[in-house]
Amino acid sequence: MTDKTTFEVPSHLTLGKTVDYESTYNPLLLQAVPRALSRETLSLTDDNLPFSGEDIWTGYELSWLNTKGKPQVAIVECRVPVTSPSLIESKSFKLYLNSFNQSPFSSPDDVEKTLATDLSRCAGSEVKVRIVLPEAFSSLTMAELAGDVIDDLDITVDKYTPDSSLLKVGTNTVEETLVSHLLKSNCLITSQPDWASIQIRYKGPKIERSALLKYLIGFRQHNEFHEQCVERIFCDINRLCSPEKLTVFARYTRRGGLDINPFRSNFEHAGSNVRVARQ
Repeated sequence: MTDKTTFEVPSHLTLGKTVDYESTYNPLLLQAVPRALSRETLSLTDDNLPFSGEDIWTGYELSWLNTKGKPQVAIVECRVPVTSPSLIESKSFKLYLNSFNQSPFSSPDDVEKTLATDLSRCAGSEVKVRIVLPEAFSSLTMAELAGDVIDDLDITVDKYTPDSSLLKVGTNTVEETLVSHLLKSNCLITSQPDWASIQIRYKGPKIERSALLKYLIGFRQHNEFHEQCVERIFCDINRLCSPEKLTVFARYTRRGGLDINPFRSNFEHAGSNVRVARQ
């Protein structure tokens, strides 16, 4: 049985609906989801966010035509700030990128500027966009998240919805980075599985690792968007474990040629966009 969120999903979203793919440029395909919808359930407002950060998107299926009608391909990286009024709905993002396929652009710079303009308009805040052309593909790197992997702990699990009461801390103050590859949540609308590796870096009372692993596995039947899950994890750890410093970073596997990697921290900025093996 999956749990249900308490906020109402916007009815205008195409996610979960049958739609026709458009192959000529159409910025109106992009759809926004107000961040406030889920943040209200966490008692968060624009004035009291306990974190900064961004949603780092990687698009692997970007193509357009040059002025002679010859197809071009690239990988695009987009960084959406957490302070934007809206997040970008992923299916609409995919449909939007698909609309470039048969559309001519004068140069890759023109494509990059167009993407930045449209995505910023959708999110309601400046979105940073970088296009990587094939000659630079070899510069893109892959590496696993740094930290102590806690997945081999011998635990018994019998609950697959989030339970923040599971989180426990000791009396010692530590500074450490923990990693799990067992995070799974489900799409808020379609209930399709979303798989991720998660990195939690903190300084404060030592978090009991087995309790943290049980808590993370508890998202296995939870329905929320990627960005919302990471903010829920950050807020739960911040509230119940009282760390002096905290970063929560999840790298989700791609779907429809897109991966989403939400980064939330109260002390550091996101680094380079290095993908993990499952991405």
